[in-house]
Amino acid sequence: MFADKYGRKPCIVISILSIIVFNTLFGLSTTYWMAIVTRGLLGLLCGILGPIKAYALEVCRKEHQALGISLVTSSRAIALIIGPAIGGFLAQPAKKYPNLFSEESIFGRHPYFLPCFAISGLAAGACVACIWLPETLHLCHDEKIEAVDTMRTQVADLTLEDGKVKQSGPGRMSSTMSLLKNRQLMSGITLYCVFSLHDTAYLEIFSLWAVSSRKYRGLSLTSQDVGTVLAISGFGVLVYQLVIYPLLAKYAGLIKAFRSATVLSILLLATYPFMRSLNGVELKVLIVIASLLKNMFSTQEQRGVANGISVTLMSVFKAVAPAAAGILFSWAQKNITGLFLPGDQILFLMLNMVSVIGLLLSFEPFFSMPSATK
Repeated sequence: MFADKYGRKPCIVISILSIIVFNTLFGLSTTYWMAIVTRGLLGLLCGILGPIKAYALEVCRKEHQALGISLVTSSRAIALIIGPAIGGFLAQPAKKYPNLFSEESIFGRHPYFLPCFAISGLAAGACVACIWLPETLHLCHDEKIEAVDTMRTQVADLTLEDGKVKQSGPGRMSSTMSLLKNRQLMSGITLYCVFSLHDTAYLEIFSLWAVSSRKYRGLSLTSQDVGTVLAISGFGVLVYQLVIYPLLAKYAGLIKAFRSATVLSILLLATYPFMRSLNGVELKVLIVIASLLKNMFSTQEQRGVANGISVTLMSVFKAVAPAAAGILFSWAQKNITGLFLPGDQILFLMLNMVSVIGLLLSFEPFFSMPSATK
């Protein structure tokens, strides 16, 4: 709403400024509640996904709009390279680089401030780059009447096909209600949310499990090792997403590629608890390959159209996932012997159960796709 009223550019700039301020404060947190509040405010003020997708459509000519949206979604793969590298190499700098950082310095007293500061620095560079961004809101206003008419026509068509609603009333509320009643749309959003929950929980659990001691059935890797693993796999995902996946989706179809990726992801995740039997180079090579494959499968699972409804619901699931994953991981470490399985195996079993639910939801009668896209 803010972006529609005041412009895309102000919304993007405010979102980036919130990253600069609250991400820096998060790195300087001295209490649990300070960390919670700063991260909460960061999420509250960083509404960049919707406006940036709208901007990508409006700034490109029609023949280039698909490429613009593709670049937005591909940024996740780029983030999987840069983000873990920053976190892995810059966390706890006083311990890793004692010749450069003193224990008495701000980086010694706040061991996770440096990676947060580096990310804020990148955000500051992006904020400066916004000076040259043209505003596109007027383009939206110029085509407002045509877009509204088109939307109403599409909504009317959808509701007639559904057979439950004969005519849509005017106004945004009736259009939204009609979209909510569209079973095909809502089934797609449900899938999107389930796998957002899974992927967020996986990233939370993987990092904690990888750095945990072997007495807790972890891998005893350093944060630098984890950062390297995720950065290498992120680069592989970028290549896969730009080169291989479009061909796979074209010849195999979206839904077949999605289901195959989900099944392979379940099988791959089941092998994770047994990696602790390896050491040294063998372990690092295997965990890189596994992480690369897992992220590639997640790329296929998350492809799709994410409008305002799906982004909002996805955010709810992403808010629940880290807390739920943290609680589950804590329980697993306290129950190493387990009831019927060791704690770490139950941990990854629960992750796989979410994938199984998502896989089942991709079949009829829960989910259906137009025949042209199957």
